[in-house]
Amino acid sequence: MSGHSKWHNIKEKKSKTDSARGQVFTRVSKEIHMAVKEGGADPASNFRLKIAIQRAKEVNMPADNIKRTIQKASGADATNYEQLIYEGYGPSGVAIMIEIATDNRNRSAAAVRNALSKHGGALGESGCVSYMFAKKGVLMVSAEGNTEDSLMEVVLDAGGENIEESSEGFEITCAPSDFAAVKTALDEAKIECESAEIAWVPDNYVEVNEETAAKIEKLIDALDSLDDVQNVYSNYEEKE
Repeated sequence: MSGHSKWHNIKEKKSKTDSARGQVFTRVSKEIHMAVKEGGADPASNFRLKIAIQRAKEVNMPADNIKRTIQKASGADATNYEQLIYEGYGPSGVAIMIEIATDNRNRSAAAVRNALSKHGGALGESGCVSYMFAKKGVLMVSAEGNTEDSLMEVVLDAGGENIEESSEGFEITCAPSDFAAVKTALDEAKIECESAEIAWVPDNYVEVNEETAAKIEKLIDALDSLDDVQNVYSNYEEKE
C-alpha cells in the first residue's frame, strides 16, 4: 500500500460518521470560499473551485448550500480566511503537519498547541518537519475497469509521475503544478476520480507499535475536531 493511502485512511475516518457531517461541510465551505477569493466564482476558469465543488458533492453537500457559499464568498463583506501550516510532533516523535484556514491565527495556534500537548505532542517551529514531506497532487481511481498501463497512457503526457496500486485502487501522483492537467486528462478519458487533492505526502514512515498508533490516532482525531483545521498529515505507520 502506498504512503498516501496510509494517511488518507486516517484523514477520512471522521467524514464517514454522521456526527462529523456538519464539520465536513464547514471545511468544504471554507475551501470553496478560499478558491473563489483566489480565482473567481466561475469553476470553468477556476480549477481550485472546480475541485472544491466536486469535494462538496462527494460529501453530499446540498447544491443550494454550494451556491450560497460561492455567492457569499463573492461578496464585498466575505470573511478573509488565512491559510497556514502548523508543524509539530506526536507521540514517539512522529511528524505532524496541520493545514489551517482561519480568520484568527492566535485562536488557531492556541487550539492546536493545546490539542498537541494534551495528547503527548508539541507544536514546533516552521520547517521543523515539513522537510520530511513532499507536496503532491494525489488522485485515487478505482481498479474496476482500469489497469496501470491504461492509466499511464492517459496521464503520462499530462504530467503524471507515478501510479501505484493499493487496496483502494490506483493512486496517481504528480507535481502540484501538473495537478489540473492530470485531472483534466482523466475527466476527458471518462475516468472518474474517487478523490483528487493536493496533499503533503511523507517521504518515509516511522513504524510504531499498536499502543503508540492508538495514541497518535487520538491526537489526530483531536486536531481534526478543531474548527480551523482543514487537514492533518503524519508520517507514522503501525507495525504489522
